[in-house]
Amino acid sequence: MPAIPVRLTPGPRLMPGASIAPAAALMGDPARAAMLTALLDDRALAAGELAELAGVSPATASEHLTRLLRGGLVTVTSQGRHRYYRLAGHRVAAAIEALSRLSPPAPVRSLRQSRQAAALARARTCYDHLAGQAGVALLDALLAGGVLAGGTDGLSADGTEPPAGAAPQARQDLAVLEVTAAGEATLAAFGVNAASLRHSRRRFAGACLDWTERRPHLNGALGAAITARLLERGWIERGAHRRAVRVTPVGQEGLAATFGWAWPVSPAPARQ
Repeated sequence: MPAIPVRLTPGPRLMPGASIAPAAALMGDPARAAMLTALLDDRALAAGELAELAGVSPATASEHLTRLLRGGLVTVTSQGRHRYYRLAGHRVAAAIEALSRLSPPAPVRSLRQSRQAAALARARTCYDHLAGQAGVALLDALLAGGVLAGGTDGLSADGTEPPAGAAPQARQDLAVLEVTAAGEATLAAFGVNAASLRHSRRRFAGACLDWTERRPHLNGALGAAITARLLERGWIERGAHRRAVRVTPVGQEGLAATFGWAWPVSPAPARQ
């Protein structure tokens, strides 16, 4: 008896890798995107503050925040009647920063927005590390002064952006940097223990393309530790606008003496 052919109905094809659709959908809503961007300075904000920043009602903000919580993009802490939200970690911040590099600049429609944009471009925190012109200048100084050495993937040895076509832009975030023997001593005198940071579960040090400057700044555990120390010493201070920071006069002198950093003194904050 001849064999009867069996027709198999193909199942759904599975694409390799993780699905980006759920996270992309959460970030794609304008109100939720505004909330996530507001949380990029690694400070917790109340639901009411996030509602105001996103331009939505408290009830609508609560719905959005519930979805962000379920999606693992934010965390929440309750204090009395208030709930404070923050990003769920540096990986979320890195994803938001990467999307910023792919997006066109937001249109500036007022003098206030123009001042805010200028302040953010000059110096800001990207979650927990220094970015903007200040962050780029810091990485330049660390490389030029021999505190950090190459070991880069997608960036040249001095940390600058490669020529067009030399490497895919997506590889910019894969740049890996290492502290030199002399750099260990320099950082220790500054108050950062590089050896202990290597035991962190986070990537030790890397360079990612700054979304306003299109040149790399330092990220990773080392970038976060240096930025925290700059704030502790008062070498940088929080600005009037969220995420913006200002290099203080004492910080200008200290950065120049410690790392050979050459950068114009930040202007005094404008009166509100």
